[in-house]
Amino acid sequence: MKLVSFRSSAQALAFGAVIGDEVAVLGGDGDARWGSLRALLERGGIAAAEAAIAGAPRVPLAGLHYAPVIPDTDMIFCVGLNYAKHIAEMGREMPQYAALFPRTGRSQIGHGEPMVLPRVSTQLDYEGELAFVIGTGGRYIREEDALSHVAGYSCYNDGSLRDFQRHTHQFLPGKNFWGTGAFGPWLVTPDEFGDVASHGVTTRLNGQVMQQAGFDDFLFTVPHLIAYISSFTELKPGDVVITGTPGGVGTARKPPVYMKPGDVVEVEIDGIGVLRNTVVSEADVTVPGVA
Repeated sequence: MKLVSFRSSAQALAFGAVIGDEVAVLGGDGDARWGSLRALLERGGIAAAEAAIAGAPRVPLAGLHYAPVIPDTDMIFCVGLNYAKHIAEMGREMPQYAALFPRTGRSQIGHGEPMVLPRVSTQLDYEGELAFVIGTGGRYIREEDALSHVAGYSCYNDGSLRDFQRHTHQFLPGKNFWGTGAFGPWLVTPDEFGDVASHGVTTRLNGQVMQQAGFDDFLFTVPHLIAYISSFTELKPGDVVITGTPGGVGTARKPPVYMKPGDVVEVEIDGIGVLRNTVVSEADVTVPGVA
């Protein structure tokens, strides 16, 4: 099953299941049962979604205004280093533990929405990644049980402002500018996606392949990440984990390649689909809090 979050013509948030060229609308803003996809995961889960499809109203998939898959997530855990080639190109040693840092939910955009180059930087870099969403929470989850806690998988472009990322040893500033984390187009449930290691990611910038790698090259697998993260905090339904990016990032190229207004960036994961976004200047969009 594919589950998608979207905005109506009135900008209200809704979500549903993709059925052919339509979306069966399962809930949204003002719905007493499920106000969001996260609420579905908290109260009913994937089985409840399957049961609700038959009687749900339908809207066309064509022209849908996509939102981030989980617009109201509490936690986004990003993995900084998870591919050997990427670690080498960044000049770092192989880590013993997963390097984790947070991204805020308000920095996210959906498929087809613009990635925003802020006025204070020219170093917006792409990072194509696999994201997974927690369906069943817990603490001290064992690796052998971890996959049963996954609601599904999606594409993520963990857009990074490299100059701000390097201001200190902490990545937070460069990873949380508004409109830089693209998440979508939808969530694919584990039964449809299958074995993570059998898939891979490709990132294209203006049609040129910039990154390409298989998930069998992960240093830290999905079960390991779930077990590790749940050892220090409670994982909850709707939490998002972004599993890291492979080699080929723009900042490591000679000369560096950074995204600029007008560029089109695509993150494709076989078994999920294509997350596509156009880059715009902050001056050309309305940014919350910016006069």
